[in-house]
Amino acid sequence: MECPWKGPAFACLWWLIVLVHPPYAALAAASDASPSIARHDLFVEIDPERHGLIATDRLTINLPQPAAVQLSLAPTLHLDRLVLSPSQASFEESSRDIAFVVEPPGASSAGQRVTMPASSFRPGTATITAFYRGTINDPPREPRHLRFVTPSETAGHIGAEGVYLSSETQWYLDVPDSISEYRLRVALPAGWTAVTQSKVRSSGACPADLCSKPDLVLTEWDPIQSAEALTLVANRFVAKTREWSSQGGQRLQLGAYLFPEDAQLADEYLDATARYLDRYIALLGPYPFDQFAVVENFFASGLGMPSFTLLGSGVIKRHYVQPYALGHEIVHSWIGNSLFNRVDEGNWVEGLTTYLANYYWHEWAGDDAQARDQRRLMLRGYNLYAPAERDYPLKQFTQKHDERDNAIGYQKGAMVFHLLRQEIGDEPFWRSLKQLVAGYRGRRADWADIEKVFSDTAGRDLHWFFAQWVEQAGAPAVGIKEVTARPLSDGTFQLEGALIQTGAIFESPLPLRIRMPRGEQTLLTRLTKAENRISVVLPAAPLSLEIDPEATILRRIPRQDLPPVLNHYVTDDHRSVVLAFPESAAHPFQDVVVRLTAQENHKPVSQRTAMIRLGQHVVLPATGSVLVLGAPSAREALQPVVTEHCGPRLELREGGVTIDGAAYDGPAIIALVSCHRRDDPGSVVTWLYAVSPQAATTVARLLFFYGWNSVVVFQDGKPIVRGEWEPAQIRMEVSIDEAVPAR
Repeated sequence: MECPWKGPAFACLWWLIVLVHPPYAALAAASDASPSIARHDLFVEIDPERHGLIATDRLTINLPQPAAVQLSLAPTLHLDRLVLSPSQASFEESSRDIAFVVEPPGASSAGQRVTMPASSFRPGTATITAFYRGTINDPPREPRHLRFVTPSETAGHIGAEGVYLSSETQWYLDVPDSISEYRLRVALPAGWTAVTQSKVRSSGACPADLCSKPDLVLTEWDPIQSAEALTLVANRFVAKTREWSSQGGQRLQLGAYLFPEDAQLADEYLDATARYLDRYIALLGPYPFDQFAVVENFFASGLGMPSFTLLGSGVIKRHYVQPYALGHEIVHSWIGNSLFNRVDEGNWVEGLTTYLANYYWHEWAGDDAQARDQRRLMLRGYNLYAPAERDYPLKQFTQKHDERDNAIGYQKGAMVFHLLRQEIGDEPFWRSLKQLVAGYRGRRADWADIEKVFSDTAGRDLHWFFAQWVEQAGAPAVGIKEVTARPLSDGTFQLEGALIQTGAIFESPLPLRIRMPRGEQTLLTRLTKAENRISVVLPAAPLSLEIDPEATILRRIPRQDLPPVLNHYVTDDHRSVVLAFPESAAHPFQDVVVRLTAQENHKPVSQRTAMIRLGQHVVLPATGSVLVLGAPSAREALQPVVTEHCGPRLELREGGVTIDGAAYDGPAIIALVSCHRRDDPGSVVTWLYAVSPQAATTVARLLFFYGWNSVVVFQDGKPIVRGEWEPAQIRMEVSIDEAVPAR
């Protein structure tokens, strides 16, 4: 399926599937005095049919001071032995078993806690070999979200359909917050291929003294560089690799590991990977790994790991090579998978990655219209999903749990980096970014580190910028007042007025577009206080003034000043559904009703969406947004309400619809149209009108993926028309002072 938005295609990332730095990024910074694991030497034997895992892990543990060592392990794995090896030449001793205590999972941990007493260790480096076995069998479940699809819910799975072992699986012993190197060997049945965070060094028959049964294939990878966690996936892939050199001469291996039915897509993904790598190597510096692979997953996912991305089969089939998808994952190779964030100090990774991939790719490619649409979508998402009463500081963003987190962490985060670039200029911005990537490779960085790098490069103190945009919530709410223009004796006009900030005071650039009879002019102003005067001489009489029409800054915009879209309905505190279709359990619109009802079962009855069956006349609730599910049998009752709120823009007809004068006819037509409520500013009436039940089948299932257009017309389930309706009040008319021209 193509991205359901016109223009801002990276919306598919946010609403269709969550493409993220994996959950192990959400770790707090470890104390320098705490034990940590410097290296794992892992041998793992996997039995997909029995969900089984047998493992040996030789861990190198750093112990700055005597302390108990606490390890985590999946609750379904049994630890047989821990053996302590001599690791310091000054101590003459033999390997010996070490005592440990296993605590079952508690409220604060999904895994077992394995504790070794402090008396077992001396300060320095300890080498421990762990022997454990068990099953990993948490079959993926479909996520329970209406607005967006997250990766299917699983902590990890070994099964005939595939293997997925991530940090959340806890399939190897770990100390929280460790950044470790890895050596990995994996034994699997013949026909299976495993992928992890490095290039394959060797593959062949597993020695009898190593594997528990014959006919297993042993694969070993090159040493895996320091990472927050290790992810291993396996399946019956068709693998295609390509040796590739960037324009700067860096040599890498590109790979595509796809299911047999999708193997023909390998070159498309390899070609796209090469395009993104070439651009981002030039922008961010050398690629930090020796390979990048696109790997098909057996459940819905869009995850970025060091050196590979794991995309669900449905995603792979949709040619997911766009900047918001594959490009986003490749940028994560530098941002989040090579240098890491300290989530206790805020997650800046997703905002910067979104800026570089989802937005900047279009700017760099010279697609100004698409770049503008990306900025507009980020701004609209922030305003609809993170209104002032639900906002929180960017520094508090850790992970995406809902659309508010997405609006703040991804969308506001990206806009803050765009503002930072405007503040210091292009050359210092891009130089700072390279220095950040190079200086913090294999390390954690927080917002304070970012502030220091950019301040040092720019040669000035940027603390005020980060205090304003990162540490405090919100954005400037700006209005215009007292705008007049008076003619001057030379035929020009003096425009004067005031920009007013309501609420918190921000310092920010603010572009204004001034329209004149034969052209327009952009005036770049700067907000610094509650009232900011503007004065400019213009070559002709100004007609109107518009604030930041290209969406280059972050600001608060009233809901009624945003284009009316389905997401107005989704984000409204008061919502209703008008059921204007035949009462039949088989009607596809019943699907929408069931899903909406299921999403709100946890709410008190008084807060749930009201379901209103159409009577002889349509009477909308006094307040709130309304979704009308309509069929031709109800069109005569619906049309007066359509006219009241949409005016002449929309007409419902027996065999189709007319939108802005254009007719769309036939039984395969269904239209999704949103209009601002005339009687309740900020709320919308959204019409989903299907000429036939068959036309509604596909769209009803995907309705909430089309949240950012005012108008979408579908034919046979595919969008044929999309557009937005700009509110009339976004521009302020300028009054002309007709006094005698000043001399």
